[in-house]
Amino acid sequence: MSATLTITGLTRWYPATGAPTLDAIDLTVPAGGCVALLGPSGSGKSTALRLVAGLDTPDSGTVLIDGRSLAGIPPELRHTVLVFQSPRLFPHLNVLDNVAFPLLVAGSPRGQARDDAAQFLDLVGLTSLAHRRPATLSGGQEQRVALARALAARPDVLLLDEPFSALDPTVRAEMHTLLVELRAAVEPTILLVTHDQNEAAVLADTTAVLLDGRIAQHDRIDQLYARPVSLAVHGFLGGRNAVAGRVDDGAHHSRLGTLELPADVVVPRGPATLVVRQEAIRLVPTDRRADLLGVVSAVTARGARALVEVTVAGMSLTTESGPGERFEPGDRVGVVLPLDQRHAVPPATSMRSGESGSSRDVLRRATT
Repeated sequence: MSATLTITGLTRWYPATGAPTLDAIDLTVPAGGCVALLGPSGSGKSTALRLVAGLDTPDSGTVLIDGRSLAGIPPELRHTVLVFQSPRLFPHLNVLDNVAFPLLVAGSPRGQARDDAAQFLDLVGLTSLAHRRPATLSGGQEQRVALARALAARPDVLLLDEPFSALDPTVRAEMHTLLVELRAAVEPTILLVTHDQNEAAVLADTTAVLLDGRIAQHDRIDQLYARPVSLAVHGFLGGRNAVAGRVDDGAHHSRLGTLELPADVVVPRGPATLVVRQEAIRLVPTDRRADLLGVVSAVTARGARALVEVTVAGMSLTTESGPGERFEPGDRVGVVLPLDQRHAVPPATSMRSGESGSSRDVLRRATT
């Protein structure tokens, strides 16, 4: 059930659009690996899955499974299975026969198909519901059946199109745990489409950010957060801080002063934008060592945490406070920007030469 999926130059235009839905994307999912396609609605994520599954035809580009081209091969012969947000179970069949269905289609005798199906039902923890009809199941149970049915087909590549997005948070977390366990048990090759960053972080080995039909960056999720290649990626992933300035001799120079950059941040000398995730910034009392001094200007509750706006050198930085930390507007604070969390984006991928302004202004220009 493990094969390498290789996508090269995949492009799809639709007549009613003025730009390609997918624009020459390249992507590899190694055998037994899981790659998430993460992007906003309309970015081309589901189109990519449909092209791999054979439900649509690319205008150019190739899709290979273990080096075998899928060009001209109908969906039923591709050895791929696509699982949708809706489980799409057969209402007239019980759970066991739903899972056995692809095995029967492939020619297995009914008894053998049901025996195999029972094993996959056990994998998803639904053995006791084998003789129930889909109408009697919860949403999470239905999606477990859909996963069992997909795996029973023993696909070379499992394609998941936001399969857990309709579930409530608790059930969604349970499904994430289940998929992690299934990966350990049967090692399927998975291409997952999602708009949920947390889902990508939990399930995928690497994540490809798809913006406007192009893969803007493909890396581990922690690298996407800490080392975005552009302000568009930084903004899409929820980054709130972007400071216009210049890079010179391994440091960023701006209204915030001179801030050293990590050794792995290699940016040409000249204009560049400093980006630091709000989760990475710490606020400390003014009598402690800090990189900057500021004044709290606003606090917005976010459950157990809060977004804290701090005015520094006439501009606003966004930070996060943790459980037990309390700040009020007007508080004077020290601001710590951990060295390893600092990053700089050069103008070719951030802002046009000569632009300046607050971090929020710069971020808005780069993402609109």
